[in-house]
Amino acid sequence: MVMAGDFRKGITVEIDGKVYSIVDFQHVKPGKGAAFVRAKIKNVMTGQVLERTFNPSEKYENARIEKKEMQYSYNDDGLYYFMDMESFEMLPLNFDIVEDAMQYTKEEMMVTVQFYNGVAFSVEPQMFVELVITECEPGVQGDTSKAGNKPAKLETGASLLVPLFVNQGEKIRIDTRTGTYMERAK
Repeated sequence: MVMAGDFRKGITVEIDGKVYSIVDFQHVKPGKGAAFVRAKIKNVMTGQVLERTFNPSEKYENARIEKKEMQYSYNDDGLYYFMDMESFEMLPLNFDIVEDAMQYTKEEMMVTVQFYNGVAFSVEPQMFVELVITECEPGVQGDTSKAGNKPAKLETGASLLVPLFVNQGEKIRIDTRTGTYMERAK
């Protein structure tokens, strides 16, 4: 059990039979009246974000989220297949569950699949991935008077901004949490 006064970012709790992750929270102590907790909560199954206030003494059941490392294998007819590396079983998931992760995931990459009561609800790519740029404008020599960025398309189909000196065909390292270029890969 977790008291609302003990909410922290990332904690998962059951509220009204649904599982929510705490996105943001704030303890408020008004001049008059009792203190309360204002929190932004995200439904882990649907992705819906709500803002709600709680009495700090209210108790909520901790939701046990199971995380499993799996390997992305392939997609077929709208289903994305992930292999459990221990049992070698294939887990098919719909696009709406894997949509965000697939921007930075290619075949044979490891991902983290999250489960609640045995049902997969989220796929997270590795924090840092190395991908090849398939499309971008060539950098102009001598155009270094100002720091600038240009759009680039990755081998997974995702787009991001890269520095002017990065060229098509190069492998780059990306922070998947923010979707930003970090450095050229070696």
